[in-house]
Amino acid sequence: MNIIKDYHTHTVYSHGLGSIEDNVKVAIEKGLKTIGISDHGYKHIGFGIKYDDIKKMKEEIDILNEKYSQIEILLGVEANILDDKGNIDVDDYMLNYLDYVMAGYHFGSTPTNFKSLSAHVGNYIKPFKKNFVKYNTNAVVNAMKNNDLLAITHPGSKGTVDILEVSKASIITNTALEINSSHSHLNMEELKLLKDIENLKFIIGSDAHKPLDVGNFEKAIKRVKESKLDMKKIINAEVF
Repeated sequence: MNIIKDYHTHTVYSHGLGSIEDNVKVAIEKGLKTIGISDHGYKHIGFGIKYDDIKKMKEEIDILNEKYSQIEILLGVEANILDDKGNIDVDDYMLNYLDYVMAGYHFGSTPTNFKSLSAHVGNYIKPFKKNFVKYNTNAVVNAMKNNDLLAITHPGSKGTVDILEVSKASIITNTALEINSSHSHLNMEELKLLKDIENLKFIIGSDAHKPLDVGNFEKAIKRVKESKLDMKKIINAEVF
């Protein structure tokens, strides 16, 4: 198996350490066919992109696509799932510039109400985490149902979910579940639980926050092999 597309990389536009071009250069060196720039949505308090930068990012990528014809460069976003209604921080203006949208739950995203604020606190404090599994699951499921998403990033990280319920919605909405190479989710236990479910698809992402980690899928691939997941279910993989 060879992963030929990395849809999950970050740059200085959010809290990555390199420029878009830095990520592109590493992706070319590693033989990737597609590189996706997916900085955090603008409603993350700590490191979301600036709302007005989305147009600038697209213009920069258009120039780089002309400069580096040997690779496809896409503009995406790792949107924040804001509440259990499935609201994310992407609007029609942003969609005009984006090639794809992924979404994940993150601490530090702007609460929409007291309930979502409580979830941030509860998911952060270990003794309370079990009380928010239903909330987290509804948030992820509704995010898929209410938005056109390429993938859910690191499902189960930050906030525990009922992964089987998430997988059902993933199939219905044709949304991939990410096996993140930087985070532990999807983890081995989850992969073994999901590996035999028909029509469920996955994506492997580096979640690179520095250019050298673009295309670094080592930890994710190790979990895939050990879980015996059918590699043909991974949509950004080339299987020999």
